[in-house]
Amino acid sequence: MIVHDVRVHPSAANLAREDQLAWKLAEVAVDPVEVEPDVVDMVVNRVIDNASVATASLTRAPVVAARAQAQAHPYNPGATVFGLPQAERVSPEWAAWANGVAVRELDYHDTFLAADYSHPGDNIPAILAVAQHTGADGRALVRGIATGYEIQVDLVKAVCLHKHKIDHVAHLGPSAAAGIGTLLGLDAETIYQAVSQALHTTTATRQSRKGEISTWKAHAPAFAGKMAVEAVDRAMRGQTSPSPIYEGEDGVIAWMLDGPDAAYEVPLPAPGEAKRAILDTYTKEHSAEYQAQAWIDLARKLHNDGIDPSKIASVVLHTSHHTHYVIGSGANDPQKYDPTASRETLDHSIPYIFTVALQDGTWHHVDSYTPERAGREDTVALWQKVTTVEDAEWTRRYHSNDISEKAFGGRVEITFEDGSTLVDEIAVADAHPLGARPFARENYIAKFRLLAEPVLEQAEIERFLELVQRLPELTADEVAELSIIAKARVVASEPSTKGLF
Repeated sequence: MIVHDVRVHPSAANLAREDQLAWKLAEVAVDPVEVEPDVVDMVVNRVIDNASVATASLTRAPVVAARAQAQAHPYNPGATVFGLPQAERVSPEWAAWANGVAVRELDYHDTFLAADYSHPGDNIPAILAVAQHTGADGRALVRGIATGYEIQVDLVKAVCLHKHKIDHVAHLGPSAAAGIGTLLGLDAETIYQAVSQALHTTTATRQSRKGEISTWKAHAPAFAGKMAVEAVDRAMRGQTSPSPIYEGEDGVIAWMLDGPDAAYEVPLPAPGEAKRAILDTYTKEHSAEYQAQAWIDLARKLHNDGIDPSKIASVVLHTSHHTHYVIGSGANDPQKYDPTASRETLDHSIPYIFTVALQDGTWHHVDSYTPERAGREDTVALWQKVTTVEDAEWTRRYHSNDISEKAFGGRVEITFEDGSTLVDEIAVADAHPLGARPFARENYIAKFRLLAEPVLEQAEIERFLELVQRLPELTADEVAELSIIAKARVVASEPSTKGLF
């Protein structure tokens, strides 16, 4: 890897294009290096994972609305939309939008956490939509996805957005644009312009993840993917973008991030170096914020050990800065303790999640979030007894660059009504590569089957699984079939309110 020094430059300095971060991202995207076999296998896993969680969300209101918007923009050749017949094609930016919302809605796909947050699987809907629209084959699609993951992960390792209350999708716009550039074999100049514009149009505040979390949480990454497709289209037409977008004196770093004196060290693959960042990412066994994954597993273990939740006086979760301040009591969001809060809020409330997992000994993407489950009297009582505190050591491990010690869990201290205590801890989720049961291909397939069976015919499940596991060998016609078709009436039966389209 080459570590690039990125800092603000005054306009008078006339920073050379080749010295700008957006250009360096473009150079990574145009590098013809082959995708290594273990990376190809993981790309397949993540395409399966995206289809799993998208399938499970097909009848949820944000997905229904986004799909209806996409259907208002039919196009030939176009791209497919999850749940719809393959013959029904829409313009690729709208396919990226609809499928992006479906993938993100349940907060149930992959994650990478470092200086900032990310769900790198959010790159896939936009890159796949463009692949289908342009007639790209499976090899090109794999290359594009590998680039999208590489760039997003490398940016997340180096540049913190959240401390400035900028939403993490600001790293997704550039990565998706770069991935599309690799897919299409575009030149560095075109990708540079697309990356710059994609960043410029996808910076937004984190209010979408604060307080009463709205349905926009699922739309935010889909919007970034849609903007990436449009940015590539404009760049291919010769249109230029604000530059230097990162380093300019009125650019993103100077006014949205660490300011005019900021300096970042961004690691990117050297020329000829394989793009392997996808292997640093991890998926979710449970439908909840990633920082809750390990806590669900620990709560499940304690339940199975026979702990009696009704005898608990207090629960304190000692954890990282991120977990405490984003999904813990440190957020100071009363909604995180509100049994009438939205699902989007509850899946960002570790006090709620730990309570339900401890009582039930399991976690379900629907049942664990129902109003009836959240409002249960004994749950509300225990929920109010759960708090979080930041622990310096868990924060250090959270930010460690050493994968072997990087951790997303913490230590629980439970005090019972009789004064006795229980202390236990967990570093990573069971499904994490270093966890008790690391996810492998069979786990991705099992997750897909579990989530798909209520809404897909068995023959459709088998068709998709057979097709996707041949991803790097697929012809352009087969890539065009890389979608899922819902059972009759599952999608058609879902009403949608009328908008402008």
